[in-house]
Amino acid sequence: MHIQVQVDGSRQEEELRSLQEWLRAEPAIRRSATLSLHEKSGEPGSMGSLIDALQLVTGNGWSAASFVLSFAAWRQTRPKAPHITIRRGDVEVNITEATEEELRRLVNLLEQVDDSPRSSS
Repeated sequence: MHIQVQVDGSRQEEELRSLQEWLRAEPAIRRSATLSLHEKSGEPGSMGSLIDALQLVTGNGWSAASFVLSFAAWRQTRPKAPHITIRRGDVEVNITEATEEELRRLVNLLEQVDDSPRSSS
């Protein structure tokens, strides 16, 4: 399964790097997912590229609940919790307040058996 995490705001790269480090420190996630930062080319005339997403490729032993708990714990550590979009295939869940309902929708998205589109927002 391929999952993409995007952060809104001016601290996007810093927040994505922080989340990547947090998730890598979680043994269950480290064993069952590969995490990488996705770079997009900068605007013409700018120097370098911009990290715009954290990508996860999951394998055997993946636990959506483990990921969501770790994600929620990380988000609580942020001085100003960012708005997050988590996408799987064509479906995405927007996390603005990390309410129980938002986290439930996220678990449902990540526990889907296949990557066929299904509305979740």
